[in-house]
Amino acid sequence: MTSTDMRTEAEDSGPSGYAAARLRLLQEGARSGPPRRAALAELTDDWLTGLFTAGSEGLRGVSLVAVGGYGRGELSPRSDLDLLLLHDGSDSGAVAALADRIWYPVWDLGLALDHSVRTPAEARKTAGEDLKVQLGLLDARHLAGDLGLTAGLRTAVLADWRNQAPKRLPELQELCAERAERQGELQYLLEPDLKEARGGLRDATALRAVAASWLADAPREGLADARRRLLDVRDALHLTTGRATDRLALQEQDQVAAELGLLDADTLLRQVYEAARVVSYASDVTWREVGRVLRSRAVRPRLRAMLGGGAKPAAERSPLAEGVVEMDGEVVLARAARPERDHVLPLRAAAAAAQAGLPLSLHAVRRMAAAARPLPTPWPAEAREQLVTLLGSGRPTIEVWEALEAEGLITRLLPDWERVRCRPQRNAVHIWTVDRHLIETAVRASELARRVGRPDLLLIASLLHDIGKGWPGDHSVAGEIIARDVAARIGFDRADVAVLATLVRHHLLLIDTATRRDLEDPATVRSVAEAVGSQGTLELLHALTEADALATGPAAWSSWRGSLVADLVKRVSAVLAGDAPEEPEDVAPTAEQERLAIEAFRTGGPVLALRAQTESVDADAGPTSDDPEPLGVELLIAVPDQPGVLPAVAGVLAMHRLTVRTAELRALDLPDGVGQVEGSVLLLNWRVAAEYGSLPQAARLRADLVRALDGSLDITARLAERDAAYPRRRGTIAPPPRVTVASAASRHATVIEVRAHDAPGLLHRIGRALEDANVRVRSMHVSTLGANAVDAFYVTGTKGAPLPGEEAASVARALEETLRA
Repeated sequence: MTSTDMRTEAEDSGPSGYAAARLRLLQEGARSGPPRRAALAELTDDWLTGLFTAGSEGLRGVSLVAVGGYGRGELSPRSDLDLLLLHDGSDSGAVAALADRIWYPVWDLGLALDHSVRTPAEARKTAGEDLKVQLGLLDARHLAGDLGLTAGLRTAVLADWRNQAPKRLPELQELCAERAERQGELQYLLEPDLKEARGGLRDATALRAVAASWLADAPREGLADARRRLLDVRDALHLTTGRATDRLALQEQDQVAAELGLLDADTLLRQVYEAARVVSYASDVTWREVGRVLRSRAVRPRLRAMLGGGAKPAAERSPLAEGVVEMDGEVVLARAARPERDHVLPLRAAAAAAQAGLPLSLHAVRRMAAAARPLPTPWPAEAREQLVTLLGSGRPTIEVWEALEAEGLITRLLPDWERVRCRPQRNAVHIWTVDRHLIETAVRASELARRVGRPDLLLIASLLHDIGKGWPGDHSVAGEIIARDVAARIGFDRADVAVLATLVRHHLLLIDTATRRDLEDPATVRSVAEAVGSQGTLELLHALTEADALATGPAAWSSWRGSLVADLVKRVSAVLAGDAPEEPEDVAPTAEQERLAIEAFRTGGPVLALRAQTESVDADAGPTSDDPEPLGVELLIAVPDQPGVLPAVAGVLAMHRLTVRTAELRALDLPDGVGQVEGSVLLLNWRVAAEYGSLPQAARLRADLVRALDGSLDITARLAERDAAYPRRRGTIAPPPRVTVASAASRHATVIEVRAHDAPGLLHRIGRALEDANVRVRSMHVSTLGANAVDAFYVTGTKGAPLPGEEAASVARALEETLRA
């Protein structure tokens, strides 16, 4: 039977004819989705129009209006009918009788009805008092009666909405936030409410309302398809349950999947999650734009007054990294940025945004997605460092990651991510999809970064530990294979790849052993020690275990479980105690280092040498082998041994906005030709890179270093002035610094380990604190892993001997207090 035949039957036979035609339409297997919803709305329009016409003979100034979802022409099998009987107020009694002739047949069929009878003035007044009513009227559609009456109301309601947008939109945003808090996020729930949860149909409707205000508009790519998919799932849910429900319960998911022709319930949930993710991201971008516009409108009159009615000032752009700036509360690309040439730019921009706690602008992400070139294999060092920085930025990482993922940049960087993307976890303990769980684990791991010597490996292992869940079989076994491949591709060396593979393969080992095995049995502890292999890997695995459990859900971690794991780690550490680190042996200086040392001793002042470091990349994956990838600049400095060298050099570099990636300091004794020591020179070997812009000239660095050493340049004051003038934004509070004394690490010196958030001037502050403690830095080994500094200082007393135990602990405490201040 055609749609025309159905409408004819509905009109000829009254309520029973409509019910029969409706039933046949819903049972048609050939018609589903938007065509069926539109056909159902059209069939209902014809029936209600017939009821209105039959009851309104001789009555003027009345119209029947569909509002809400029915007004949009989107009727699911069990949708409410949202109707407004609009009248001019001239004959209230006749209008009431007409309402009865329409409402009662609807009720007789058992259909849900949301109805009202109002004049245009009453409708506008109610809309002004009730936001939900106003939202429904934005979708008003004429069904029957006085078309002019309906058109007048539509025009007035839209004008009211646009005029009142600065007041009503924040109210709507608050309503959406309250609903999200109450219902949760659709893209992660195992039994989601398709309508009310964040990212559901209510949010899609809110985005339409924002667009109608003309104040801002949602990103349209993919939004209509996401909304259609959610409506299709709701249709199938109504048909399989026979109820007007929007909650996709576990026991009904297989039937709903079958109704939609999908493979299984997991495929269904994944499609729902993907659609919800599109709506959620569009909501984030849209509400951010609304806030920006409203702030601009609030500030503009004051600016005009201050400027005497002059031109609008240009938005301030504050540099964050090379090619990346902050503007108007978002991270955007600098005018000189060239994403088509700079293949590390997406990761650099993302890391800068997360570190600053700012969102990536939609335009910037889309521009990078459209122009970005694939990274070479293996990745250049900067790309790997930026990924680690992004993962280690704490809670802001999530929003930035989602922005990259929305435009396909994550799967372009990490193709294996596609298998875990939006993958549900049918386990009551897990509260996230697999991909979100991995990011949550990295966020939790960033809070534990001070507990490990290699926070970069901890963060990458957190990102990859469940990557095998996209493959059949034991996900730990599959994940080990994937982790090896990914780690090698992003540029880790063979030893680090082996550690990451071990962490992924055994990420459940500690928690499973601690809670299921007898820890008093030496065989149990030995088996764990054999699997782990080293103290460093054990340290990482302990932190990964805790981060994984905390990111799983509240039921996965407790103080009891934590104490069991800590006990196991202590026992395993005792077995592995033979691996305690020893001070690295001194390496003979190179010819260039000797030359610089002799020159520094001869002139009595610092001598500098700058040398670019590069690595070649795969020609098939990006630049040719003739286009080397810069790793930074090697800075060699030789200075006659004297107090204050470390804080002076570190301060000068910070003053020139140079980021220290690695640094080593050593003392070199110069012979006098007859076997006696003529003098001592400090050699500093640093790898540095400019935060943005070009590197300063070596002559300028040397001039400032000379002034810093003779006291004519107050570095501390200069750094404080710059920080006051250009405060650095932090998106989250970094874990506090941790300073420890590594017992038995060296026979010749006391080893003080510093783990802290990398920041401009950090080495300068450490150097000053050690100088104030009256200790001598014999050598040091500094590395920056993402946003984490992991530094070891080999110090002695004034007579060249290791510090006594209590004195070493006191120095460590004082240094930690200085860094926390």
